[in-house]
Amino acid sequence: MDTLKRKVMDGPAADHASPLKAPRAEAPPTPAPVATVAAAEPVACVHEVSYPEGYDPSDPTSRVLAGGGEGSEPAKTFPFELDPFQTEAIRCLDNGESVMVSAHTSAGKTVVASYVIAMSLRNQQRVIYTSPIKALSNQKYREFKSEFSDVGLMTGDVTIEPNASCLREGSGMGGEYSNGSQEFTVRVFLSATVPNAKEFADWVAKHMMFLLILEGYFIIIQVHKQPCHIVYTDYRPTPLQHYVFPSGGDGLYLVVDEKGKFREDSFQKALNALIPAGDSDKKKENGKWQKAIIAGKPSEDSDIFKMVKMIIQRQYDPVILFSFSKRECELLAMQMAKMDLNSDDEKANTELIFWSALDLLSDDDKKLPQASSCVFLISFYLSIILLKTKLLGLSQVSNMLPLLKRGIGVHHSGLLPILKEVIEILFQEGYIKCLFATETFSIGLNMPAKTVVFTNVRKFDGDRFRWLSSGEYIQMSGRAGRRGIDQRGICILMVDEKMEPSTAKMMLKGSADSLNSAFHLSYNMLLNQMRSEDGDPEKLLRYSFYQFQADRALPDLEKQIKELESERNSMVIEEEESLKDYYDLLQQYKSLKKDVHDIVLSPKYVLPFLQPGRLVRILYSTNESTTFSIDENLTWGVIINFEKVKSHGEDRRPEDSDYTVDVLTRCSVSKDSSGKKTMKTIPLKERGEPVVVSLPLSQINGLSSIRMYIPKDLLPAEARENTLRKVEEVLSRFAKDGVPLLDPEEDMKVQSKSFRKATRRIEALEGLFEKHDIRNSPHIQQRLKVLHAKQELSAKIKSFKKTMRSSTALAFKDELKARKRVLRRLGYVTSDDVLEVKGKVACEISTADELTLTELMFSGGLKDATVEQMVALLSCFVWQEKLQDAPKPREELDLLFYQLQETARRVANLQHECKIQIDVESYVNSFRPDIMEAVYSWARGSKFYQIMEMTQVFEGSLIRAIRRLEEVLQQLILASESIGETELEAKLEEAVSKIKRDIVFAASLYL
Repeated sequence: MDTLKRKVMDGPAADHASPLKAPRAEAPPTPAPVATVAAAEPVACVHEVSYPEGYDPSDPTSRVLAGGGEGSEPAKTFPFELDPFQTEAIRCLDNGESVMVSAHTSAGKTVVASYVIAMSLRNQQRVIYTSPIKALSNQKYREFKSEFSDVGLMTGDVTIEPNASCLREGSGMGGEYSNGSQEFTVRVFLSATVPNAKEFADWVAKHMMFLLILEGYFIIIQVHKQPCHIVYTDYRPTPLQHYVFPSGGDGLYLVVDEKGKFREDSFQKALNALIPAGDSDKKKENGKWQKAIIAGKPSEDSDIFKMVKMIIQRQYDPVILFSFSKRECELLAMQMAKMDLNSDDEKANTELIFWSALDLLSDDDKKLPQASSCVFLISFYLSIILLKTKLLGLSQVSNMLPLLKRGIGVHHSGLLPILKEVIEILFQEGYIKCLFATETFSIGLNMPAKTVVFTNVRKFDGDRFRWLSSGEYIQMSGRAGRRGIDQRGICILMVDEKMEPSTAKMMLKGSADSLNSAFHLSYNMLLNQMRSEDGDPEKLLRYSFYQFQADRALPDLEKQIKELESERNSMVIEEEESLKDYYDLLQQYKSLKKDVHDIVLSPKYVLPFLQPGRLVRILYSTNESTTFSIDENLTWGVIINFEKVKSHGEDRRPEDSDYTVDVLTRCSVSKDSSGKKTMKTIPLKERGEPVVVSLPLSQINGLSSIRMYIPKDLLPAEARENTLRKVEEVLSRFAKDGVPLLDPEEDMKVQSKSFRKATRRIEALEGLFEKHDIRNSPHIQQRLKVLHAKQELSAKIKSFKKTMRSSTALAFKDELKARKRVLRRLGYVTSDDVLEVKGKVACEISTADELTLTELMFSGGLKDATVEQMVALLSCFVWQEKLQDAPKPREELDLLFYQLQETARRVANLQHECKIQIDVESYVNSFRPDIMEAVYSWARGSKFYQIMEMTQVFEGSLIRAIRRLEEVLQQLILASESIGETELEAKLEEAVSKIKRDIVFAASLYL
């Protein structure tokens, strides 16, 4: 792909900041905010161009001017001087060429969007502005409507003036384009900073089309043959300072300054200020928010209270405090009970905005549980925590007001939508100074603050707790610093555990996440492609960004393969064939030994024998990364205790837990540059310290039948040393025949055919080792290491070649064949890929599982149920959250759910037979009955506050599910109409009328 790259120097327009008030921080002066692309010279942006194949940039006839160009009047002027990246992007637009703008949050990407809208309206062309987030679509619609009158909106929830010249579209749209392609003169892509923006532009230029997938629909947007420009800037209008607040500490430590320099000395001081885990008195004194709640009152000594108080005192507000749990957001907000951040005038304005918004609700809905006075909150939360029932939200709608009037807010997906929007408006107007929010606030809304606080630097990703990635940190920290208001943005990490400097650097200074294709095949997408006139599913795959990335990696893979093959061929080994035979025997031996170890040392057999005083044989580490001998590095110790390792996450099963064994043995102890101690187990006779170390079961090699007395107090080093000397005495006594070990079958009662088979094979291999002619050859270990390295190179070459083969063909080719096979066997398409009746129905379903829902519809499951029962049954398709102890639905609903499960199991089994990778039970369990009872009552006319008493879910989560359920019903109406099912169509329309009412479908305040 031909490219052009040039740097655009920073001009006087690069600094928009005119700070109103400098913070009372110990921070250094703010430098001129410029982005650095090369060390030699500061630049504001980099401008690159990706040309289509065969495109001649010198040919004036190849350009499609959009009515602009040099010397012409601009489509729109701005009341400020543009930054270089904005100027460059607008120049591309005036030349009628596509552009991708990649810049930080608040850098001013919307300026480019505003210009292209003005340009299109001037030229009497239609413009479509799309985003995958409905909240952002609504917010931007409001902004564009005030500037350009001819503006419409299309989302899954709302359609306003769909024929407007400027159409704002959000997730859930796309059906208008699903049967064909639209031609556009120019495309503009706005993105946060991504390292591989050039790769994306190359893809767009190569195919001269942009394939957009939204909610299952696909849009192929074609353009004239033209270049795609990339305007990339790392320039941040308001520079950031990054601080660490150690748990239990009293201050902030600047770890990354506004120049991007990481201060290791300050970072170490912050970690040293952490309250040790065992210092229970100090922990209690500085107690965290959970302790305050259990105590029954908000604590002014909690870390979160101290943090917010300090931020307000230093005039760092407004502040967004990010938490990774809806529950934690609300619990943290409770700690602000004694804090008042608003003046009397601000309280009055807050109340006016609040009640103006809530006048849209009925009197019953105003009584809904969602925010309360502090005294009620504390007693309420204390009772539900102790009873392990649901965390409802912040009690009644009318009682949310006291919290908001004090300048404190909560924002997460579990809130009522109208309350979320009220809180967003109050935050924008400056009436909320302290906002507790989940990370979705940083993605869906453009609302910066002066300060951003991370209440935790670890998050649960569904499997384990992990550190935040640099991309996640960049996204959320980007909300700090308001352009033209703040000299600098403040980011604060609340750290409550030791953290390596390398981990902190990666998080704070790492790069943004690359733009990688998340494209995946769905049956709905496949069927819609087959339905279209030029339906070719392979074309869809061939033009995907996923396939483009796979193909693009080929030249690099070829180069790596050649280099690896050259390196492998340069390795010449004496008697290689004989040595390889011996090496293969060793690999088999190690694999069998591991199998035996995993069986014998499994908790089922080993736990009864981990008594204190038992001698234990353990593996110790050496400087050699890999050994090639049947004799392992073994030493001895004595068991002191063992314990279960607790697994993180509420949904982990007990059997997922592992065990560690506390063993007294000899260790070498050293310190790294930061003063952190590291310990390695060593043979007992070597010089080292007697230490009790926690070892995983994988490091235990065998248990002795001998137990010895150990002193009760092993804290004194002398007691530990004397105990190890007694261990050495036992070892010397059995030096001739070896220390007796527990027999796995006779003593530990191991009953396993796999164990017996593996031990017999091990004995046979040991006999082969004794007879092997190469075992005693000179330099055997060194030669085996070279052979091992050669084998690893061969494995890597094989893996790369496999990747190349899969990339050269269509990346999804096998999956495409398998999915077509499923559709044929279910009767959705003919052998010639022509749609049958069932296929036409599945074409319309994109909001729910199209196969199971279509099968349920044709089995009569929807026809036979009443309207209310049908709605309750369909709720299982849209509810995805996992609830603990969800109430079982009534008998008639439970019977319908059983029918749904059986249908889902049949569909899953058929997919498995057709070679689709699917876990049958996980698929069946993805349909959940948790809100069937609540939705059933809602369809029967119950008030929203009444159905909230039936379930443990957040109000906002239930509303989102019912709205999605309405989308499913609308799609089923279209499906019924397409096949002439008038009776079912009427039933579905009645269902829509029963659920589409009151607060659940209250209009957005932005519209």
